[in-house]
Amino acid sequence: MNPLRHKIEEEIRQLGPIPFSRYMELCLYDAEFGYYSRDVERFGKNGDFYTASDIYAVFGRLLARQFEEMWRVLGCPEKIELIELGPGRGLFAQDCLNWAENKFPHFFQALHYVLVEKSATLRSRIESSLRRHIATGKACLTEAATGKSEAEAPPGAAVSALNTGHPIIIFANEFFDALPVEILSAQGSLRVDVRERRFVEVWGESRTEEIKFLDQYSVHPRPGEHIEVPLLAQRYMCSLVSCIKRGFAVIIDYGYTREEQLAGRHRGTLKAIRQHSISTTPYEAPGEQDITADVNFTALTAAAEKHGLQTHNLLTQSQFLLGIGEANQFGDAFEECKLPQERAKRALQLKHLITPAGMGESFHVLVGGKGVETDWKKSLSGLNFARK
Repeated sequence: MNPLRHKIEEEIRQLGPIPFSRYMELCLYDAEFGYYSRDVERFGKNGDFYTASDIYAVFGRLLARQFEEMWRVLGCPEKIELIELGPGRGLFAQDCLNWAENKFPHFFQALHYVLVEKSATLRSRIESSLRRHIATGKACLTEAATGKSEAEAPPGAAVSALNTGHPIIIFANEFFDALPVEILSAQGSLRVDVRERRFVEVWGESRTEEIKFLDQYSVHPRPGEHIEVPLLAQRYMCSLVSCIKRGFAVIIDYGYTREEQLAGRHRGTLKAIRQHSISTTPYEAPGEQDITADVNFTALTAAAEKHGLQTHNLLTQSQFLLGIGEANQFGDAFEECKLPQERAKRALQLKHLITPAGMGESFHVLVGGKGVETDWKKSLSGLNFARK
């Protein structure tokens, strides 16, 4: 029997039906059997999904260029903390650090890279990927702050403890989509129960906080619809932005705005992903499949602004990366290519990052600054295409 299924069934028998967010938390983050705790391959061709850093190192290189610009906008401080949330195997950090070291030595000298990762399995992989940078003290690895459960954790405590008063950049790529969500329907708030050794959905009374979220940032579900309520993501964003005294935040994820929901799109986005196949049933293989929900960027932006982050209008990943790469015509991608076939291969990889057929239009970028004296919105190349 699936050991996590047994563990969840026991909790339900003891406590009664559990909120869907608790079920999702156990499936993804249980210390023994959760999806991100298991020592299996989950990224790339042999795993369940790709992230941008799995496509090609140019993603890290382009962001290194943008981070260096942010450092200069901040006045080239002697030290700056770059804090990445949910860094996976550390491939993005590796690409970003190596390119900064080669191309932006003054920025690299000031840079201290912090990786916040809860999974012990992934921390082990990061230690291998970043062995040289960790050994020199250029990078450090920390476990995400936790409480009795993910929902009770003090979000941002890991960032707050590391923030030494220097300017910081918080970077999160495909982080918020993996945070547990509540799910509401016209019947109420979703609970998970067990009947005849099967997980079944039952509905309880919605909490005031959940209804308020729908009123402000989302839509109320029609009969037969399920709408996600990402309360934990809101708490994370509030806590993280509170840690920034001076610096930037860059959030990249697939998601939507409230206007798109009102237009009839993104109304129920929860999905399970396994071996590059998508299912809408999250109960079949607990701990053996990823569970995600698209990010509500309207709500996330409001949470950030509430705590002083000045945000730019939401960008597509296409706009953001085209802006960064425009000045040198994506020289970061093609610098080492000596043969035409090498350039063709790199061009295809870059195309996947930027075009609508790949990640370009489905991923969005939220950029914000706090405590920045200059008009940073006119200075960052990643915002060029939005300005035009």
